[in-house]
Amino acid sequence: MADDYFIVRREALPAVFLKVIEAKRLLGTGAAKSAAEAARMADISRGAFYKYKDMIAPYEEAGESRVLTIQSVLEDRPGVLSCLITSFSDAGANILTVNQNIPADGAAYVTVSVRTDNMQIAVSELFDRLKTLDGVVSVSGIGLTK
Repeated sequence: MADDYFIVRREALPAVFLKVIEAKRLLGTGAAKSAAEAARMADISRGAFYKYKDMIAPYEEAGESRVLTIQSVLEDRPGVLSCLITSFSDAGANILTVNQNIPADGAAYVTVSVRTDNMQIAVSELFDRLKTLDGVVSVSGIGLTK
């Protein structure tokens, strides 16, 4: 429904919500090994964490983050994958996963998933850049999801 979600300035939120977000960050980064440890580190009760953990998220998590998955075929030689990864980084994409098959017949399939919300260029321009890299045989998009 239209009124299920609201955008609220950080300053207007009760402190417990900000602490829940911090606890979720601590868990997500591995700084805390359990919900109890994350709650303790964020200075909230474990009960408050569980009560609100699924109800609050930073704006970019809630709606703006997009994940782009790209499949490419790379020549099997040193530095090609590194150049591909650097291109994503140079574009401002946040790399989430990289999967590379074992090379066969001089080429390897590589699938890269990236978060695009901080990219400084359009997705189409990223594709154009990737296609021109030395050692990249082909590049195709698998999907752009929220």
